[in-house]
Amino acid sequence: MAELHPPIEPYAHGTLDVGDGNHVYWETCGNPRGKPALVLHGGPGSGAGPYWRRLFDPAAYRVVLLDQRGCGRSTPDAADPRTSLAANTTPHLIADIELLRRHLGIRTWLVIGGSWGTTLALAYAEQHPERVSELVLFSVTNTTRREVEWVTRDMGRIFPEEWARFRDTVPEPERDGSLVDAYARMLADPDPETRDRAAREWCRWEDVHVSTHRGHTPDPRYEDPRFRLRFARLVTHYWRHAGFLEDGALLRDAGRLAGIPGVMVHGRLDISGPPDIAWRLAQVWPDAELMLISEEGHGLSGDATTEAVLAATDRFRPAQPGR
Repeated sequence: MAELHPPIEPYAHGTLDVGDGNHVYWETCGNPRGKPALVLHGGPGSGAGPYWRRLFDPAAYRVVLLDQRGCGRSTPDAADPRTSLAANTTPHLIADIELLRRHLGIRTWLVIGGSWGTTLALAYAEQHPERVSELVLFSVTNTTRREVEWVTRDMGRIFPEEWARFRDTVPEPERDGSLVDAYARMLADPDPETRDRAAREWCRWEDVHVSTHRGHTPDPRYEDPRFRLRFARLVTHYWRHAGFLEDGALLRDAGRLAGIPGVMVHGRLDISGPPDIAWRLAQVWPDAELMLISEEGHGLSGDATTEAVLAATDRFRPAQPGR
């Protein structure tokens, strides 16, 4: 078993008014005088759970976690169908990160992200490279239209029975079109049973397409109907807009990462986010090291992936942590 750092609790936390009626939850853990590190969770919509704290040496790092707009402990909650997502976009999230950085008095920070969090981390670093000391990314995604089509349609070639159920949940006239758009419409339906069915089947498919590694178990969070609706609303909102990024922009603008050391950790069996995404990025980001982990899949799905991420945060910790 990969040995995580000991569990820790926040020494400070709060909510930040980021405008548009949104209040973003944040917390800081570890050493108040340590090296700042920002956690960007996946989803979108997963929230930053306590597991993230244990990826850092608490004596060396000042770890900052935030729940992105609409999820976790941030308000308003996207699980409420009345919550508008109009002001929930990648540019809004990048602005929130900068507002939080200034609020906490941080000049630069290491940024760590997983899955969707890698898309957000790359977008933030390319826009504000002077604020990022290092990047640690696992399960690398760019949230391009091609990636969305891959997950929502092409993966049916790998999981045909499960995908047929995913497709057949939407009304028949919409099954040959954009499935992410069809699900988003169902999740906005005035009928609560329609919304719940869409959220349940979206999350069922999420569990399937990340299940390629040995020992996969269903995500227990999907048993919570509010989490399901929150997660499905936010994922479909971001995916149907290709992450609110110009298609291909993250790869095109990777030159802006020059001088930022990075580690990318990716499971070779991650077909939810195929390894070529990280490989292509590594070709145009000379300061990054790509580690492809055999026999492991999406997320921190096994010991080797987790150990590689822990080794990366240990590599970048200061020689003499602040006291």
